[in-house]
Amino acid sequence: MDMKVVLEHLFLVSVAFGINIIIGLVLGVAAYMVKILRPGILWIVDLLQTIPVLALLGIIMLIFGANSTTVIIGIVLYSLLPVVRNTYVGLSDIDPSIKEAAKGMGMTSLQRLIQVELPLSFPIIFTGLRIALVTSIGIAVFGAFVGGGGLGATINRAILLQDMTTLVQATGTLMVMAVGFDLLMGSIEKRLKNRHSAG
Repeated sequence: MDMKVVLEHLFLVSVAFGINIIIGLVLGVAAYMVKILRPGILWIVDLLQTIPVLALLGIIMLIFGANSTTVIIGIVLYSLLPVVRNTYVGLSDIDPSIKEAAKGMGMTSLQRLIQVELPLSFPIIFTGLRIALVTSIGIAVFGAFVGGGGLGATINRAILLQDMTTLVQATGTLMVMAVGFDLLMGSIEKRLKNRHSAG
């Protein structure tokens, strides 16, 4: 199997994951800080999860065409929920006394968010990032149906040609990739939680 296909898959996932971090954190913080926006934000990210992946990619393809951009947007939209929700939950679950102490020190809302609240909630946020990354690896497979390439294209072609060797190699690579990143992120997550507990 061509290594170029694996790198192409990783590229789609990496770009989408990077965008997801930014948008997910912004929406999660907005849901936490702006009460009027909270129901709408949480409802939208929940709704996106209920749409079948292929249907979502099909809708996006009508706008952007059959290319990697469509796949990346689809991955971002479909994996937003864990990042947004965990950011919101992590910030909301901070002990009120800690927030009051920071406020008593004269910190502004922005200072409290950056210097106190986000660092304390990061272990929970990271759990959301872990889920989003592993989800993205799987969703990227569907990109083959909208011209995205990657391992999905190889798997689809192998099925059509009944090429079992390539099919096993591609699906095996996909599984190793997903499990590998999950274990890596899980290890980092465990260290973050241990450090947080020790602090």
